[in-house]
Amino acid sequence: MYRIIQTVLAMLFLFAAMPQGLRAAEGLRNLVNALGEAKLSAMDEHIAALAKTGEPEVVAILDALGAGNLYARKTDGQVFLTKESGSNLALIDPISGESAGETPKAAMSKIKVNNSVRRAVRAALGGLTLLSPDRAQRLKAAQSVLQTPDVDALDAVENALVAEKDEAVRTVLEQARAAMLLASDRPIEEKKEAVRLLRENGGREALPVLSAALGSAENGLEQDIEAAIASIEQAQEFWNAGQNVWYGLSLGSVLLLAAIGLAITFGVMGIINMAHGEMVMLGAYTTFLVQDVVRTSFPHLFEWSLAIALPLAFLFTGTVGLVLERGVIRFLYGRPLETLLATWGISLILQQSVRTIFGPTNREVGNPFWMSGAFEPGGLTITWNRLWIIVFALAVFAALLFLLKKTPMGLQMRAVTQNRRMASSMGIRTPLVDALTFALGSGIAGIAGVALSQIDNVSPNLGQGYIIDSFMVVVFGGVGDLWGTLVGAFSLGILNKFLEPYAGAVLGKILVLVLIILFIQKRPRGLFALKGRAVEA
Repeated sequence: MYRIIQTVLAMLFLFAAMPQGLRAAEGLRNLVNALGEAKLSAMDEHIAALAKTGEPEVVAILDALGAGNLYARKTDGQVFLTKESGSNLALIDPISGESAGETPKAAMSKIKVNNSVRRAVRAALGGLTLLSPDRAQRLKAAQSVLQTPDVDALDAVENALVAEKDEAVRTVLEQARAAMLLASDRPIEEKKEAVRLLRENGGREALPVLSAALGSAENGLEQDIEAAIASIEQAQEFWNAGQNVWYGLSLGSVLLLAAIGLAITFGVMGIINMAHGEMVMLGAYTTFLVQDVVRTSFPHLFEWSLAIALPLAFLFTGTVGLVLERGVIRFLYGRPLETLLATWGISLILQQSVRTIFGPTNREVGNPFWMSGAFEPGGLTITWNRLWIIVFALAVFAALLFLLKKTPMGLQMRAVTQNRRMASSMGIRTPLVDALTFALGSGIAGIAGVALSQIDNVSPNLGQGYIIDSFMVVVFGGVGDLWGTLVGAFSLGILNKFLEPYAGAVLGKILVLVLIILFIQKRPRGLFALKGRAVEA
């Protein structure tokens, strides 16, 4: 008797001294091997026992069981994951994931599954993923369950809710549970509570769930579901209107960037510059070249590539504008039709030059991390690149306003705009002001191209998509007035986005053009008319 007690104590001591991980792996192996002897009617219990361990290896085991790739060896009952290997089966240890050699198919016995087992496997896998220590994985699993709610996973979702501490994941899990409750045989009180939760927090994702539940709803639940659908649709109309306003502000910021340089040259010099869009295009290609050099030689500076490209684009396009003004445009002052034809020809030359150098295909310009992704306040979806472009457009507007109001150059530009002859008689060198003004407008178009490279295709035709809209903004807002350009850009952007859902993109632009023509009939000088003797003459 003493020897027996001594042996038992020794075994207990050895078990206690065994590493905890080794004991867990041995226990998991026993649960896996039990699948080989289990009957189909008892398979659910064995699957649940495996899932309760929470071990990461269980995911691969259950996947193999559901796919019919789990076999037991006839000689000793050991269970393996398998793969086809010619006429043999390649064995994989279910715990370690290591190869265990090959064996003839006749030496193995396939663990049978049916639809009931597959449902149990899906529910267990859902529960395992929902209990993952990785928050991102749990959130992704919860969103997947919400999109395709399965009543069989209801218990797993409720178990995950008990353990979940993260508020964002809990919110999605609660919505998923509510969607499953509507398809379950739970009491009607629980279903009404589920409808209420979906109505308050579900958003547009809850509409298909509620619509599907309406067809098979009990008598006491139909009115609740119909009221919830009506409430969500009404809320979505409000958020859709807000989303259109956001899209309109986003488009307006793009139009502001493209038009603000044109407002200066058109207002001060009276030049109809059809090559303005090509300055935007040159700024975008400057960004592409900067990023190409940074990627190949200074990859650690990629996040700063836009900051490097901004001054370079301004200087390059400003220099091109200065050369054009001194070489071509200064000989055509007072002849607007000739300037239109000349700048249109220059635009074709610039397009073909870029097409020859870079090719006709689009060029890739990357987004830095701080301009990537989106966030969702309420029912809106706001992308970071559009938000930063709005901020950038307003910053450029403020800087240009400061230049015009608070600097000697701005004072001279405003003087030439209001009365060129009087400004010249006061000693202002109007040819120099014209040259610097055209260079400034071209440089601003270049930095607009830097911004547009983040949201549009960088191609030789980039500028053509904005030149007509830019002229409409300038004429609508008032030639030469920056505040008019600001109001005109955002007004036309918002109007476009509200018309597009009903009239389409092309017809929407036509309607905007018609409205501007009608407006100009009443106010020929636009929203904000400039003051001055020469202007009013």
